Amino acid sequence: MSALRIIQVAAIASVVALMTGIIVFSQPSPPAKQQAESVPIGGPFELVDQDGIKVTDKTFAGKPSVIFFGYTSCPDACPTTLSDLSTWLTAIGPDADKLNVLFISIDPERDTSAHLKEYLSSFDPRIRGLTGTGEQIFALRIQLEERGYGRQHTAGIYLMDRAGKIVSPISLQTDNKIAIERLRQLAAL
Repeated sequence: MSALRIIQVAAIASVVALMTGIIVFSQPSPPAKQQAESVPIGGPFELVDQDGIKVTDKTFAGKPSVIFFGYTSCPDACPTTLSDLSTWLTAIGPDADKLNVLFISIDPERDTSAHLKEYLSSFDPRIRGLTGTGEQIFALRIQLEERGYGRQHTAGIYLMDRAGKIVSPISLQTDNKIAIERLRQLAAL
């Protein structure tokens, strides 16, 4: 493995570890509408979805987003979280169509568009997979790190309002009824 690849993997792992810490140690969140004025995260980015279509931050502007970072070879947290997310989207019915639901790979070398498409076919079709080059993923993750979010993949799902501001996380330990209500509230923003 090249030194650059080792540095990239280490940087990605560190970004996701911080995200995990934030989710694990965060207090229970007030309802989504009460947190709409929270801090913005992310920034400009350009990636590719599971159909090979170029997407940017502007692609998702103006619609609340549900964002999960992970990778397709993850043996437990990622498929469990995506399965839970699929169940929650089904539970909120047509309101789920009001959301951008994104699975962003932290393993762009393995998670090609075609691989993401095959992997995500096991989950709700509204979940859109994103990948890119190592440099693109690294740049997006650095933007998150500079805002104090994420160092490793996580079982946490970020809920963001139409303006790209984080509303609240949903952790793996969140009760289904609470998670479903948070997604309903997000769709109503």
